[in-house]
Amino acid sequence: MVSIPQRLPLTEKQEKILAFVRDCLRDHGMPPTREEIAREFGFAVRASAEEHLRAIARKGYLELIPGSSRGIRLMDAPAMPVGFFLPLVGRVAAGEPILSADHVESQVAVDPALFHPRADFLFRVQGRSMQDVGILDGDLVGVRQQPVAENGQIVVARLPGRRTGEDEVTLKRWFRRGNRVELRAENREFAPIEIDLAATDPETQERAPVAIEGLYVGLIRLGGGRR
Repeated sequence: MVSIPQRLPLTEKQEKILAFVRDCLRDHGMPPTREEIAREFGFAVRASAEEHLRAIARKGYLELIPGSSRGIRLMDAPAMPVGFFLPLVGRVAAGEPILSADHVESQVAVDPALFHPRADFLFRVQGRSMQDVGILDGDLVGVRQQPVAENGQIVVARLPGRRTGEDEVTLKRWFRRGNRVELRAENREFAPIEIDLAATDPETQERAPVAIEGLYVGLIRLGGGRR
């Protein structure tokens, strides 16, 4: 029989940080970033959070995975089921598939039962345009990849970019009547985006003026404090 070496005891601060990591995994399906740990415990810099995490890892309670801001794995965590990770999409280049490897910021651990119907990827909300339905800046929304939607559903839509060469990807309510599309915000401060599908723009005529990338199926709120 192979004996498992006894773990070294943690300091009080290390125990609290480890508990915070467990709470984030339980409540949000993902570990915290160093910045979230620093904010939770009042550290002036993220490096302090990193030092504590490394000390906890040396004592055998967790593993730090390089190359990811949320690269923390509990050593006693159960094996994760297939599909537990979802790609988090960042900025999108013009005309390229939204799930291109170049567009995926990271893989986020998510409970497979969290979204109904299931989500295919996560999208980070930027701005306040959907705040009246409880979708806030910084939230991660689950998206089911599909090219169609019914009027009134919330979708991730792609609009050809004109200035930066990158497409604009936005979360809005979808309405279509004939060749007219309206992407409607849930905040009175934001005017709807109106698109004429029959219009021809010499800068974007090679691509559709708007395309549905997927349907909103739920969200994950990343809070700095415990829930």
